[in-house]
Amino acid sequence: GGAAMFMAASICVFVILGSVLEGIPAIVLFGPLMFPIARQMGIHDVHYAMVVILSMGVGLFAPPFGVGYYSACAVSRIHPDEGMKPILGYIAALMVGLIIVAGVPWISTGFLH
Repeated sequence: GGAAMFMAASICVFVILGSVLEGIPAIVLFGPLMFPIARQMGIHDVHYAMVVILSMGVGLFAPPFGVGYYSACAVSRIHPDEGMKPILGYIAALMVGLIIVAGVPWISTGFLH
């Protein structure tokens, strides 16, 4: 599938990991496995790191497992079912941003040169 398919699979994996794990354990567990593969695929390290961080951020607030979602519901004192409709627009905006950053490497690496 090449670099694009690897990037899409990585996004899916890190969204799921971000919803069930905190960010640091996910990076510690899967970073040493995924970053060398990304490098071999020709993906810049900074670009891949930004995609991984954004993916885990989407997972953090993605229901039904997102720890950040339930924390936000607890802080705002609403039932998680009530917050489901408003969070969908937020998740959609995060996914659009993630796809743009993943598809346009210049956004993450353009100012490095």
